[in-house]
Amino acid sequence: MTDLKTLETALIKPKDWEDNHLYPYLLNRPQAFEAEILDIQKSSKITRIKFFLKNINQIMWGVFFVFKKWHEAVFKKGKTLYIRGEIRNNQLIQPKPISRINEITSVYSSVKIKNEIKKHLSFENLKILPQEIAETLIKMHFPTTLKDIEEKKIEYALKWSEIFLYLYKLQNKKKIFPSNPIISEPTPFIDSLPFKLTNDQLKVIKDIQNDLSKPVQARRVIIGDVGSGKTIVMLSTAFMAKKSAIMAPTSILANQIYEEADKYLNGKWTMENGKLFKVVLVTQKSKFTEYDLKNADLLIGTHALLYQDLPKLNAVMVDEQHRFGTNQRAKLEKLTSSGKVLPHFFQFSATPIPRTQALIMSSFVNVSLIKELPFKKDIDTKIIDKSDFKDLITHIQKEISLGNQVVIVYPLVEESQNFNYQSIEEGKDFWLKYFGGVYITHGKDKNKEDILVEFREKGNILITTTVIEVGISLPRLTTIVIVGAERLGLATLHQLRGRVGRYGQKGYCFLYTNNKNNNRLIEILKTLDGFKIAELDLKFRKAGDLLDGKKQSGEKFNYFDETKDLGILEDVKRYIEKNLSD
Repeated sequence: MTDLKTLETALIKPKDWEDNHLYPYLLNRPQAFEAEILDIQKSSKITRIKFFLKNINQIMWGVFFVFKKWHEAVFKKGKTLYIRGEIRNNQLIQPKPISRINEITSVYSSVKIKNEIKKHLSFENLKILPQEIAETLIKMHFPTTLKDIEEKKIEYALKWSEIFLYLYKLQNKKKIFPSNPIISEPTPFIDSLPFKLTNDQLKVIKDIQNDLSKPVQARRVIIGDVGSGKTIVMLSTAFMAKKSAIMAPTSILANQIYEEADKYLNGKWTMENGKLFKVVLVTQKSKFTEYDLKNADLLIGTHALLYQDLPKLNAVMVDEQHRFGTNQRAKLEKLTSSGKVLPHFFQFSATPIPRTQALIMSSFVNVSLIKELPFKKDIDTKIIDKSDFKDLITHIQKEISLGNQVVIVYPLVEESQNFNYQSIEEGKDFWLKYFGGVYITHGKDKNKEDILVEFREKGNILITTTVIEVGISLPRLTTIVIVGAERLGLATLHQLRGRVGRYGQKGYCFLYTNNKNNNRLIEILKTLDGFKIAELDLKFRKAGDLLDGKKQSGEKFNYFDETKDLGILEDVKRYIEKNLSD
């Protein structure tokens, strides 16, 4: 049996422990006794046996609700034997005979588990663990004193060992492939920008520069909050990689990145060096030739990239990586590889994650976090209900009069019998009647991208669903109203709120609910930090917060708690890096 298999077995905590020491006093739990049988009384319902319990020097009646034939053979008047039972109301309830005393025995849910542990568990088979943790697990299964089954110590060892096992397996899944080492300096590009990058952006660019310089393929996930400046990190990567591609989930996002790339990669630095950085947009509607594809320094596109004859690239970037399947990401990688030499691979996400999850993920891929924002966001978040509707309308009218835009997010497109909020179909008539420049779209709308573009240029109010969570940049958007807000996770609410005030202007987020006292909604009022909100979201999900009538729990572990055990995780990571890394 391998060390890891043994460790998995060692993590099966005993159901209970039977302490069969002959204590000379009573415990507040089942215990063992040396008992002489003084008398036996039988009735139709119960059997009573009078015992003299020698180790505590007391006479006590034992009560049997079930008294079988084998009991009659064992329990005979005048006989002395060892028994185990629990005392309630000064009588022993259903005591059972025991053959071994003065030891502590672990109790398991099956004989098979008991035999597995007895057969395989040893210090030798747990030598992959720190000695103290291994000792605690061994003693948990084979205790000799009550100190060996101290709950706190066992709980810590189980948490430690469980997350260790998980990280160790993840680490062994890391695959190493050859890639072209690119020695490049991002400073000329960074210096040419008309704004200063944040320290977090600079740190991530340095991480990527270091990745690109190695002859093994980089696999890095870059996670940044809404508005943290991930696009500039992508463009810095493109500049360093010399030949690369960015795949975005929608043509709107691809267009936005293309506009930024064309503006900054062909800005001051290009003029000074007289070298055009060739950027090509690849979507279903964009125009490009085979020559463009082959000679591009940077390809920016949607899924359309997967259906082209792509050149060999030094780096591939995927934006909003969770919106693509594993097969799509793998296909892009394959299309741009040169034989066994793969491009460096960078994935970007705007969904902040808790630190525990980032640390866990980093055992499989490298992770960089962009927490700083280029400017401080100024967004007022308010919980409202139908009594605030009149004030909300006044606010919306004022914002539109200032040339700003408003988004109303409905939970459903069509009416539902089991729903106590309006859908788009039910609510749209009001907005169309009292306001001009109202646009309507949702996830299943085939024309949603065209509608969003037209709204950006001409609209006042957008009626939509959470499709707006990730997507088009709306420079004039200052207000978002989220209907039935308590039905969404905090991370989704934060993403929606992050759509407003993207360019430093004052923003407003209204959480419309029938329950103003919802604890989660009250929590989101306190912070604009996406990473703190991710921690909160995890905390509420672990608590089994009910959304859509289902328990949304990301429970992965039996003992390790992602919301409370960050210290244990950090300790395990240090141990693996020090003792088990190549």
